[in-house]
Amino acid sequence: MKALKYINKYFIKYKWRILIGLLITILSKLLALKVPQVVGDSLNVVEDYTEGKITDLKVIEHELLINVLLIIGVAILAGFFTFLMRQTIIVTSRLIEFDLKNEIYQQYQQLSLNFYKKNRTGDLMNRISEDVSKVRMYVGPAVMYTMNMLVLIAVGFTQMINIDVKLTMYTLLPFPVLSLSIFLLSKVIHKRSSIVQEYLSKLTTFNQEFFSGISVVKSYGIEKSIIKDFDEISNLSKEKNINLHKANALFFPVMILLIGISNLIVIYVGGKRYINDEIQIGTIIEFMLYVNILTWPVAVIGWVTSMIQQAEASQVRINEFLNEKPEITSNSNKPITLKGKVTFKNVTFTYDDTNITALKNISFTANSGETIAILGKTGSGKSTIIELVARLYDTQKGTIYIDDEPIEKANLDAIRNQIGFVPQDPFLFSESISNNIKFGKEDATEAEIIKAAKDAVVHDNIIDFPKGYDTILGERGVTLSGGQKQRVSIARAIIKKPKILIFDDCLSAVDTETEEQILANLKQVSKNKTTFIISHRVSSAKNADKIIVLENGKISQEGTHNQLVTENGYYKDLYNQQLLEKEN
Repeated sequence: MKALKYINKYFIKYKWRILIGLLITILSKLLALKVPQVVGDSLNVVEDYTEGKITDLKVIEHELLINVLLIIGVAILAGFFTFLMRQTIIVTSRLIEFDLKNEIYQQYQQLSLNFYKKNRTGDLMNRISEDVSKVRMYVGPAVMYTMNMLVLIAVGFTQMINIDVKLTMYTLLPFPVLSLSIFLLSKVIHKRSSIVQEYLSKLTTFNQEFFSGISVVKSYGIEKSIIKDFDEISNLSKEKNINLHKANALFFPVMILLIGISNLIVIYVGGKRYINDEIQIGTIIEFMLYVNILTWPVAVIGWVTSMIQQAEASQVRINEFLNEKPEITSNSNKPITLKGKVTFKNVTFTYDDTNITALKNISFTANSGETIAILGKTGSGKSTIIELVARLYDTQKGTIYIDDEPIEKANLDAIRNQIGFVPQDPFLFSESISNNIKFGKEDATEAEIIKAAKDAVVHDNIIDFPKGYDTILGERGVTLSGGQKQRVSIARAIIKKPKILIFDDCLSAVDTETEEQILANLKQVSKNKTTFIISHRVSSAKNADKIIVLENGKISQEGTHNQLVTENGYYKDLYNQQLLEKEN
């Protein structure tokens, strides 16, 4: 249970709730254990009457009536306390589940982009849902039933020893076998639980990727192949679950068998001692009632052990991510207001997942208020520059300066809050169009939303929808076309009114006429803002204050449009090619 020690901080947080729950548990079980004693006393009184030790029938009737009322009263009180116990402990387990999910979610937000390249979404989702649910079973039902078991066994066996030590010893004979069975099965369950959770993650990941790529699946007509792959993973997951439940299924029969043996021992040994006038009949019945009351808590040992082992396996998986350290951290809490100057000095960057060196000794300066266009072939390192400006990665060599301060020393949150970023592959949430634009500015007014949409040349498209700005988008913005998604993403960035604007090839899905309208609007929007435009089109770059051409991770050309069209190189060739395409 080493991994589950992580949960102890939540037990401390909710200690009063748990202590009250445990106190109620003890009270309810103490009351429940009074019933065998009252039943035994009743039978002993009847036996005394039949043997002539008590001759007054009214005394017997009165005693039996009192005992019956006691049994009813104790049962009602025990039931009430059991209800309170469940309300206290199970509700606490839900609170801990809520806290743990939030902690994992916050950790996911803090982890760097590189982490998400190495881990699959389905696995991340499984750990925050299925694994946390397994842990909740440990902090709720497992704790509750364990307390039930401990109180019943402690008090029950104490009572039994007080009544008859010899009979109690005989009753305990099967328990060493019980302990050994639990130990051996627990090891098997822990191992199989880990495997089950791993396969559940694989299944979740497969489904998530399938649903995300459903258009590709249908367009290529590969449904049968996908179904076959799903069946293979699903069958493997089924087999692992069956193996786990085979082990779980052994617990209850073993427990019930051993309890049944205890009952037989009580009847046999107790019967012989009754025949020999060593004990009364009430003692045998009382013992049998105690053994049967203890049947459930002893039998539940198997279930509780299974829950704890599954929770341990799940917590190990959760801890793997909770113990992951973010590669990108803020080294300052000092609030800053950016002017927007960005400087790259001898920057070299290599992606550690692919070992590709995307940038090689890059140096340039973007002064505050300037528009910088970056052009180059696919894989030349354009998007890497943008990712470094937003500090999604840290450089291995060289330094990036924001307002002449190394970016690693600046307040990370403050920098990102003052950057408007439109990615190459825009992501829209399953919300209304209005809310998607407001992600850039939560308190934006309706007028500001419409203004941003007009600047992004998407307003006319939006008002054509039946519900206008209240139109709910499908997952990842599937309701919109590629160009519309890009323009809504642009509106989201410019409504933020950041000091640094980044457009990463975000006009690739719009036609030339719309592109010109957007660029004209952006010229006004980006005044006094440092703007980076990544593009494959000369039309997007020609009005920039500075154009940088990348080739194989190095700067091959740098200057204005008028300068570069006169120089032999990539930019001039691209310009002539696109000019020819436009004329045709």
